[in-house]
Amino acid sequence: MEIKTALYLIPVNISNAPFADTLPPGNLEILKGLHHLIVENVRTARRFLKRCDPSFDIGAVTFYELNRHTDLAEVGRYLDPLRGGEPVGVMSEAGCPAVADPGSLPVSIAQREGLKVIPLVGPSSILMSLMASGFNGQGFSFNGYLPIEGKDRERKLRDLEAISRRQDMTQIFIETPYRNNRMLKVITEVLHPTTEVCVACDITDPEKESIVTLPVSKWRGRKYDYDKRPAIFLIYAGTKHN
Repeated sequence: MEIKTALYLIPVNISNAPFADTLPPGNLEILKGLHHLIVENVRTARRFLKRCDPSFDIGAVTFYELNRHTDLAEVGRYLDPLRGGEPVGVMSEAGCPAVADPGSLPVSIAQREGLKVIPLVGPSSILMSLMASGFNGQGFSFNGYLPIEGKDRERKLRDLEAISRRQDMTQIFIETPYRNNRMLKVITEVLHPTTEVCVACDITDPEKESIVTLPVSKWRGRKYDYDKRPAIFLIYAGTKHN
């Protein structure tokens, strides 16, 4: 496979599913041709590469960390190899880089400088949860993390519900996994009984995946345990035209 001089955006698996079920084999061929990778955490990146292929030559790769501890002024130099004619990759911790992920910064720099950017195919929990929710897939918004404080969170949930009803939009957001149960409890306490809620958990995992859509009224009496599991929350109060 030809490796172009470009910034490759490399998706990572989002569950323990076999790689062949979620990542195209062509991605691995491209990975093997990259000697410069921008990652969130070097240790987990190395682990992922070894899981992809135990014979992967990790010693031939230069890693550049991009996370909350990174001096953002340094990120521009991560693309020096690309400016010099060598391909560079960006990998997330899970899912697609640059989507709810710090990888968007080097992509933005590359675009400003006219450097080629190539996104590779892979799993996105945001889009996969939307696909399976039954909600409006033509109008939707991803809102990242909601406020942590109680009153602020309740206000934000009501705002998202109002936007969903007024604009017929699906509203998508995430929570820190150990607070998932609390999030769903607040949702059922704050939103209208007829508003629909989807919780998509452990997406692509062949044993633990759970994607459930119910109105708030039915969530209130349902037993669930989503704590410490990767989950996506979606709410929909519109007229459901897909």
